[in-house]
Amino acid sequence: MKKIKVLVVDDSAVVRQTLTAILNSDPKIEVIGTASDPIFAAKKISQQMPDVITLDVEMPRMDGLTFLKKIMSQHPLPVVIISSLTEKGTETGMKALEYGALEIITKPQMNTKEFIEESKIRICDAVKAASMARISRRAVITPSPFTVQPKYSADAILPPSNDYSMIKTTDIVIAVGASTGGTEALRVFLEALPVDIPGIVIVQHMPENFTRSFAERLNSICKITVKEAQNGDTVTRGKALIAPGNHHMLLKRSGAKYYVEITQGQLVNRHRPSVDVLFRSTARFAGKNAIGIIMTGMGDDGARGLLEMKDAGAHTIAQDEQSCVVFGMPKEAIALDAAKKILPLEKIASSIILHNQQI
Repeated sequence: MKKIKVLVVDDSAVVRQTLTAILNSDPKIEVIGTASDPIFAAKKISQQMPDVITLDVEMPRMDGLTFLKKIMSQHPLPVVIISSLTEKGTETGMKALEYGALEIITKPQMNTKEFIEESKIRICDAVKAASMARISRRAVITPSPFTVQPKYSADAILPPSNDYSMIKTTDIVIAVGASTGGTEALRVFLEALPVDIPGIVIVQHMPENFTRSFAERLNSICKITVKEAQNGDTVTRGKALIAPGNHHMLLKRSGAKYYVEITQGQLVNRHRPSVDVLFRSTARFAGKNAIGIIMTGMGDDGARGLLEMKDAGAHTIAQDEQSCVVFGMPKEAIALDAAKKILPLEKIASSIILHNQQI
């Protein structure tokens, strides 16, 4: 079995040692080198090309963002940012995503080693997702055993239900789920929507605090209103609500009004927020009055939820392989026959608009 070759770039010797131990503990990953700054990293890359780079932001001689820009403009490689500077979801993290980073994992200023050890599954999953990504050039200690933690389903947040006898209404809800590559996919999708589009609820796998910056950025470039969801927010035409990082978002209904409930609870499919949780709640409370869309991302979060939406009478769409950065979540949904349509990213918005006009 060919292993994923990883280069770890961080100015902290403790972090380099701990990350190496964590990544090497996964049988599918091999750390082929470490570097204390981007200058050393460039030399390592010239000697042996890695499949994925893990990169800190704050380092001597050259900061991580500058190095990221150079990589993506010259020799694009999958990059996962692991840094304390992104902890508060500042502009630094959004810049990293704009420059081409596929995932961002935040580490606190203190107790870094303990944090990383507790986050080993997420780190390894991020590296494996990155290794599968389609990347294009941009102009801009003793290893501890790798123990797989329980993988909870949406049952941990919302019990399943077969009662989808929802009365058809004139208002529909659009539920969207995305992960790796989703920040760009959501931008393309939301920018193409008109101001009178039905209300949208979105789960994008993203660290806590980043979702607010992400929503504000989208709000500044889209015709519709985009905001980070708050508990009790109503779902209305021309508005998209993005689930806040580290919180699940459920669609609920009171009379003819849809609103969202923000909660915590167990990680579902190792994610919080989870697409499956959003899709299951949409199936239950909107039924045939909904549209479900699953976009680019690693893993299977959202696949079963999209099938529940389809079974409840919803119109369901999966992004096609060619336009995905990582064809994981849509692939799993397609395998379950959960998608009524499989479309390239650039055609999803027009399909939604046409479907809404025909209702």
